[in-house]
Amino acid sequence: MTTMMMTRIPSNIRTYSELMTKDSFLDRFRYLKLGGSVGKDTFGFDRYMAEGLYWSKEWHRVRNEVIIRDNGCDLGMPDLTIPGTIYVHHMNPLVPDDIKNSTDFLLNPEYLICCSFTVHQAIHYGDEESIRKFLGMYDPVERKPNDTCPWR
Repeated sequence: MTTMMMTRIPSNIRTYSELMTKDSFLDRFRYLKLGGSVGKDTFGFDRYMAEGLYWSKEWHRVRNEVIIRDNGCDLGMPDLTIPGTIYVHHMNPLVPDDIKNSTDFLLNPEYLICCSFTVHQAIHYGDEESIRKFLGMYDPVERKPNDTCPWR
């Protein structure tokens, strides 16, 4: 299916208000996760259509508003300040119709969230394991007697 044919399913609309009801970072990540591949399930290969948006005064104004609202924190999680570049992520991937008709999904803060590059990539293409590593949340290894003994 090409991106030109993509339509939104109303029950799949992600909102900032609903995201903020998720208490943990992993729950917020699960809510936003797209699990796509490059060029699919997002604005994809028609991304050139959105370039004007990211250079506009309106985008920069809303982007700054979202960064202030989220305190520059990853997925709006308090105390998880983003070091370096802050990405403002469209929680509902843009489709060509959004650009052509200037839909509410472009500039409404209700559909935007701050995230780091690593988290942004994981939302689009990664999995929970990549987020767990990013957060340093490794499952502990169960130790057994003599499991470190090289001759057993």
